[in-house]
Amino acid sequence: MGTIDWIVVGIFFLGLIGIIIYVVMQKEETTQDYFLAGKDAGWLSIGSSIFASNIGSEHLVGLAGAGFISGMAMAHWEMQAWMILILGWVFVPFYDRIKIFTMPEFLERRFSSGSRTVLSVISLVSYILTKVAVTVYAGGVVFKTVFNIDFIVIFGANIDFFWFSAVGLVIITGLYTIFGGMKAVMYTSILQTPVLLIGSIVIVIVGLDKVGGWSEVERIVGPNLKLMRSTADPDFPWLGVMMGSAIIGFWYWCTDQFIVQRVLSGRNRSEARKGAIFAGYLKLLPVFLFLVPGMIAYALNQKGLLTVESSDSAFASMVKNLLPVGFTGVVVCGLLAALMSSLASLFNSSAMLFVEDFYKKMKPNATEFHYVKVGRIATASVVILGIAWIPVMLGLGKVLYEYLQAVQSLLAPAIAAVFLLGVFWGKTSSKGAFWGMIIGFVIGMFRLGLNVIYGAKAGLITSFDRYLVQLTHVTETTKAQIIDGLKGIIANDKLESLVGSEMTSQIKTQVAGVVDNISANISSETINQATLTLVQLRHSTEAIFLSNNGWLYQIAAINWLYFCAILFLISIFAIVGISLITTKPSKEQLEFTYQAASEEDKAITKASITKWDIVNTVIILAIIIGFYFYFW
Repeated sequence: MGTIDWIVVGIFFLGLIGIIIYVVMQKEETTQDYFLAGKDAGWLSIGSSIFASNIGSEHLVGLAGAGFISGMAMAHWEMQAWMILILGWVFVPFYDRIKIFTMPEFLERRFSSGSRTVLSVISLVSYILTKVAVTVYAGGVVFKTVFNIDFIVIFGANIDFFWFSAVGLVIITGLYTIFGGMKAVMYTSILQTPVLLIGSIVIVIVGLDKVGGWSEVERIVGPNLKLMRSTADPDFPWLGVMMGSAIIGFWYWCTDQFIVQRVLSGRNRSEARKGAIFAGYLKLLPVFLFLVPGMIAYALNQKGLLTVESSDSAFASMVKNLLPVGFTGVVVCGLLAALMSSLASLFNSSAMLFVEDFYKKMKPNATEFHYVKVGRIATASVVILGIAWIPVMLGLGKVLYEYLQAVQSLLAPAIAAVFLLGVFWGKTSSKGAFWGMIIGFVIGMFRLGLNVIYGAKAGLITSFDRYLVQLTHVTETTKAQIIDGLKGIIANDKLESLVGSEMTSQIKTQVAGVVDNISANISSETINQATLTLVQLRHSTEAIFLSNNGWLYQIAAINWLYFCAILFLISIFAIVGISLITTKPSKEQLEFTYQAASEEDKAITKASITKWDIVNTVIILAIIIGFYFYFW
């Protein structure tokens, strides 16, 4: 960070402060003002807020890291832009017609207060323990890498810079969210989004120039450029990917308070739809701005032009080592923008859930001013909880981050099933929704517990499977990745606790032999022998796990994407089965289904559609299809 970089960061913060002051001066009189920006947001602020809220540390750290390790595999989740289109075209008019503030509120009106409480609790816990926690942890790690500062002296004491940056990030973001509410979140997004985009574009351009162009990245990354992988792929089988990403995408983009709250703030259906479409365009960018840089970092690392200590530091390493003076400041502003906007959205959504779904039930006759005050206190409470969680993240952050997508795959199916059937199937009963969600959530948390207990064991077997698949198409270019992975198995300090000392010795000896043979040459004879050795080790290791842990290990070993699809089907069957044998929904409850729209309401929706809505929707879908065609 040079002087010019610090000046750029200073200008960014001055702009941010100016926007916040402007927002704070506009007094919020009601909860609608505070949580939904007075329901007067335009398409630009809606789309920018959706995008800025979505782009957090899981993209800056995780998506680049995923690109470094597995290439294009995670691009499926970013190409779910068509789910944002479903939000704009299908759910915007629906949510606007039924006049709701929160997603749990919809469940109460459609089903029961019990369903509302279940979803509220799940949402609040997941926000604090996953989204807030991961964002704060990764933010501290990224800034420690970029600024290259280990400690900072405060009152004579050496404070780890991780703590300083992470706590500072939470406090600053919390303050402007507390005082500015939803307007502060949305207005600052208009500044933060272009800064984030400019910084990331510079990274891509500089990185491609340094590595020798896109063709060089394609050559080095090799098979990892493929989107659609074999059903035998241990990490991303194409069938599991298509099912799992669709389920998680529907839950996240169409039913999660974190995202839906942005379109609920629109001044009308037309603006809300346009905002969702604009967000659809923006959502096409992360693959190129975050995933591709991860692949560029891998190519640079393989060529010896960049040293990347771990996959999670891929993006930060490029910022630190490749950017010219001035542009480093722009990218740092982009990092700040992504982390702060994501945190601000989480704080505001969490506070809204608390006020609307819990506090108003306890004090239903309080003034609007009182509810806004409680909303600010709730926001501050979430900020404090986020800070309190940092010490846990410091010890468990990497484990939690690795399981972040898996956690979402366990939370999403039951919620997605309840909303899908509740909105589109009139026979869905209150008890069906309540127990279906409970069943799905309990099974999901049971699997999460098994992941914690047996995840390392299942991961070891997956590692053997991964390198067996890669050996089938190994080349001189890709053999380095296989060798590095196999060395990682040998270096695993938990190996002995997983398989015992005797098996550990066997694994280390035989895998080391495979590494030596592959390093020497990759003839068909060498590859066949390496494959045979790894297959035998895999079967011997799995036999130990099955003998010691039985069916519990088998459940933990199911690919997380397939398990997501299985859990979704279990939730669907539970909801449908219970609904068919319990009391049918009342006439009032059926008003909260998609089919209940009156002719007048349909006319309002139709009148809000413009030809540009249709044209831009078609363009986005065409881009997605083209992307799949190119990287198939």
